Amino acid sequence: MSASLTLFSPSGIVTPAAKLRRAAQRLGTLGFEVQIDEAALARHQRFAGDDDTRLAALHRVAAAAPSVAMASRGGYGLSRLLDRIDFGLLARSAENGTRWVGHSDFTALQLALLAHHRSVTWAGPMGCSDFGADELDDVTAPCFAEAMDGELEAVGFRTEAGFDGLDVKGVLWGGNLAMVLSLLGTPHWPRVKGGVLFLEDVNEHPYRIERGLMQLLQAGVLAAQKAVVLGRFTEFRKSPLDRGYDLKTTVAQLRALTPVPVLTGLPFGHVPTKVTMPVGARVQLVVQGRDALIAW
Repeated sequence: MSASLTLFSPSGIVTPAAKLRRAAQRLGTLGFEVQIDEAALARHQRFAGDDDTRLAALHRVAAAAPSVAMASRGGYGLSRLLDRIDFGLLARSAENGTRWVGHSDFTALQLALLAHHRSVTWAGPMGCSDFGADELDDVTAPCFAEAMDGELEAVGFRTEAGFDGLDVKGVLWGGNLAMVLSLLGTPHWPRVKGGVLFLEDVNEHPYRIERGLMQLLQAGVLAAQKAVVLGRFTEFRKSPLDRGYDLKTTVAQLRALTPVPVLTGLPFGHVPTKVTMPVGARVQLVVQGRDALIAW
């Protein structure tokens, strides 16, 4: 029997609807028995339905406990729901085998679940932006399918020179930088020590990325980690004021301020090619030469 997969919309409005239908079709070809939640195409302002509608959808999916619960898209909206979510219900669905998958705004839900119940979720593709795209990436889809089948045990990538021999173990956590920062100081913040923190973002200029990283540094979050792994930071506009300041400058600044290894090159973020990884699981990060591997 094929694994059940439910597409639902906890955040931004889904438009055009054809992307969601295309995603369902493509996921079906991968062997999933796909259902689209009844409120997935709801609309209210910039959201996929008002707060009550999206909260009900989240709880409805958790109660049904499909094999996979995949967010249709990100945007914004989960922050408005965090204080009302029945995290116990979601945690029980995860314990019963539901793999909650997404990125971007979905980071808020993933880290809150980690904070409240130590539940493992999956950082990975979403319905519209990935499976509903004009072209389906030939790495993203099989990586996701293998992760959901339980066959995937590691992801690899090329990083910068200088980390050969690194070998650390810890809880993998993180996601979208803006959403990570939004939880700091709230009851939904996961207090992970000795972890492997991964980060990505979109539409954020390098100085805003640096400011966010500085906040994590000054809050003591980075010093508590075994390693920081940076994914893709994309779709920003350079400014005439930059005068050579760029993402490399940001990374160099961070490395100068912390002894914690800061790696780059993780294929994850708001880009077509992305890996699927277990948020909240204990992993091993190993680097040989410039080849990095995150295994669980």
